Amino acid sequence: MSSTFLENEKEETKPFLKPEYFKNRELSWMDFNDRVLEEARNKDNPLLERINFLGITQSNVDEFFMVRVASLHKLIAASIKTTDSSGQTPEKQLDAINQKEHRAVEKRYSTYWRSLLPLLEKKNIFIKEVKDLNAQQYEFVRRYFSDELYPIITPMADDTNRPFPFIANDSLNIAVCLKDKEDGKHYYATLRVPNNFKRLVKLPKADNSFVLLEDIIKEFVSSFFDGYEVKEAATFRVTRDMDLDVAERDTSDFLRSVQKQLKDREHGKVVRLEIEKSMGEKLRSRLFDKLKVKKNEIYEISGPIDLTFLKKLADAVKGHEKMRYAPIKGYVDPDLALSSDIFANIRQRDYLVQHPYDSFDTVLNFICKAAHDDKVLAIKMTLYRVSGNSPIIKYLGQAAQAGKQVTVLVEVKARFDEENNVHWAKTLEQMGCHVIYGLKGLKTHTKITLVIRRDEDGIRRYIHLGTGNYNDVTAHFYTDMGLFTSRRDLGVDATNLFNMLSGYSRPPYFRQLRISPKHIREFINQKIDNEIEIAKTGRKAEIHMKMNSLSDPEIIGKLYEASHAGVKIHLIVRGICCLRTDIPGISDNIEVHSIVGRLLEHSRIYYFYNNGNQDVYLSSADMMKRNLNRRVETLFPILQPDLKERVLHIYDIMWNDNVKTRVLHNDVYSMVDRRGKKALNSQEYFIHQAQEKERELKQKEDEDRDPDVFEVMRKEDNDLTLEEKKDTDE
Repeated sequence: MSSTFLENEKEETKPFLKPEYFKNRELSWMDFNDRVLEEARNKDNPLLERINFLGITQSNVDEFFMVRVASLHKLIAASIKTTDSSGQTPEKQLDAINQKEHRAVEKRYSTYWRSLLPLLEKKNIFIKEVKDLNAQQYEFVRRYFSDELYPIITPMADDTNRPFPFIANDSLNIAVCLKDKEDGKHYYATLRVPNNFKRLVKLPKADNSFVLLEDIIKEFVSSFFDGYEVKEAATFRVTRDMDLDVAERDTSDFLRSVQKQLKDREHGKVVRLEIEKSMGEKLRSRLFDKLKVKKNEIYEISGPIDLTFLKKLADAVKGHEKMRYAPIKGYVDPDLALSSDIFANIRQRDYLVQHPYDSFDTVLNFICKAAHDDKVLAIKMTLYRVSGNSPIIKYLGQAAQAGKQVTVLVEVKARFDEENNVHWAKTLEQMGCHVIYGLKGLKTHTKITLVIRRDEDGIRRYIHLGTGNYNDVTAHFYTDMGLFTSRRDLGVDATNLFNMLSGYSRPPYFRQLRISPKHIREFINQKIDNEIEIAKTGRKAEIHMKMNSLSDPEIIGKLYEASHAGVKIHLIVRGICCLRTDIPGISDNIEVHSIVGRLLEHSRIYYFYNNGNQDVYLSSADMMKRNLNRRVETLFPILQPDLKERVLHIYDIMWNDNVKTRVLHNDVYSMVDRRGKKALNSQEYFIHQAQEKERELKQKEDEDRDPDVFEVMRKEDNDLTLEEKKDTDE
C-alpha cells in the first residue's frame, strides 16, 4: 500500500474528525450516570428499586473516580498536555468533571432527602438518627456499641509522636477533635468505621427501622477518650487511585506480580475527599493538610457519606413485595435442558439465547454436560468475571479430575475482580486444569467455550460464544446474548483462537470469527465502507448497532462519513457516546438511543443491510479504543436464518422502546414523547415473552403427562369386580 494512498485517505477522513464533532468521554459517562439517577427519581419504578438505583449511582461514581479521574491525575502529574478527541487537555477535563460532580452530589442527596426518605417513612420504613430514638431503642444502640463495637474499634491519635494514620480507599472514617481537660490543648484522632459490620443496624421491635453504624459510633465516641472533651466528631471518606498497572515485561511469575500490584494500589493517590458539610474548620484544615487534597477535590456532603448502603436496604426490609420488581424466571429451551441430549441437538442446529429472559442455566447445562459426558475429550474456556461461588469452576474441576483435557484462560487483570480471579486461577490449577493468563499486554475479554467430543462420525467441536461474562450472578440482571453451534468453520476458528492464546500460534486468517486487536476494527470499517458505496448508488443502506459504549474516534468518524453519504444509522448506546447527533451534513442520518432500566443492557449487536443480505453479528466488544486495540475480543456471525430474524426482531423491539429509552439530541438525552402511543418497555416485553414460552411449555408437559380422562376403559377392566379392581390398583 503506497504512502500516497495513506495520505489521501487521511485527508479524506479528516473532515469527520474535528474536535467539535466529539463529546468528551468522561462527561458523556457522567451523563449516563445521571440517566441512572433518573431511574431513582422515576415514580413509576417500585420504591425499593428506586432506592437501589440511587445506591448504584453512588457505586458507579466511586469506581469512576478510582479509575478514570485517577488516570487524569496521573496525566497531569506527568505534565502531559495532549488533548482528547474533543480537544480537551487533562486539566480541562478534570475541572469540568469536578464542576459537574459537585452538581451531581447535590442532585443525589436532594433525591435522598426530598424524594425517597419521605416515601419510605410513609411505608413505615425508617433510617433514624440517634437523637430521634426512644428510650428503649437508645438503650439497644448503647449496648450494641459497648458489646459489639467498642472492643474492636481502635482510636488512632495524630500528634508529633504518632503520625496521621493511613486512610484506606473507600473506608468510612470519623475525625475527632479533642480538648484536654487538664491543659486545654486541642488534639486530633481518627477512628475507622468497621466494614465487617452491617452499616444498617436494625432496631428491635420494629420490622423496618434502622440506624447507621457511624451514627452509633459518633454518639458514644467519648468512651474512647477518657480525660478529654470531644469537641467534634465528623465522618469522612477518601477515594484513591485504584487502577492496576501491571508491568508485563517478561515477569517470571505473572500471578505474583498481579498480587503485588493489588497490595501496592491500596496506597494510591487520594483523588477525592468527602466530608460532612457540618465539619468544623479545625477538622477540615487538619484533614486537608494531612491528605494533601486540593479544593476542587473536596466534596461537602449533606447527609450520610457513601450512599451505597442503600443497595442493601431492599434486602434488609421485611415484606413490601409490591415495592420490588417481581423476580424473573428465565426460560429454558427443552433442547438445552440438563435432561436433554444437548450435543445431539446442537449438532442439528444453532441455538440463540438472550439472557436473562432465556435462563443462564442453558450455559451452565452445556458446561455441566461437557464435564460429565464420557465422549468429551477436552474443554477450553475463557473466564473474565465469574461469581464468588461459581458452578462453572466446579464443573471445570470435575472435568479435569475425570481425565479430560481442561484449559482455562483466566483474565487476572479484570478490573476490581483481580483478587477473585487470582483465587479461581489457583483453585483451577489445584483441581488439575491447565490455567493460562492470556497474551502479553492485552486483556482477554472474549467469551468463548470450546468442547471437543468424539461423536459417532468422528471428532466434532461444540462452541458457545457470548456477549457477556460467564457469571451466574450478574446473568440475572445483565442482558446478554449467546450462540451454541457446532459449525465447522467456527470450530476451526475457535481452535485457532485458543492456540493463539495458549501458545505461539499466529493464524493467517479466521474463517468466520473476527478477533481484536486490529481485525474487528478493520472488519467494521469494511462493512461501513460497503454501506457507503451502496448509498452512493442511491440504493438502501442501513447500519444498526447496539453496544455499551461508543468512544473510538476512528469508528465515529467512519459513521459520520456513512451518514454524510446517506446511510441511515440507528445506534443503541447505553453508556458513553462520544458521537454527536444533529450536526448538519455530518450526523443528520444518525439517531442515538440509550436504554436504562431494570436490567443493565450489555449485549452487542452489529447489523449491516448489505443490499438485502442483512448481515448480523454479535460481539464481546464495544466500539472503544480499549476493546479494539488492547483486548482480545470476538465478533461472530449469526448465520442460521431463523436466528438472524430473531436478532433483528430483538433489535426492533429495543429500538421502539418508548418507556426506558432516552433519545440523544444536541448533547441532551430526553425521554420519548409517548402521547398517543402505546407504551413499550422492551425489557418487560421480553420478560413477558419468556413467561409465555414457559407457560406454553408447562402446559404441553402437563398434557403429555396426564392420561385422557375420557379414554374408554379397557375391556378387561370392565369385566373386573370391585374387589378385583382394588387389588390391581394396589
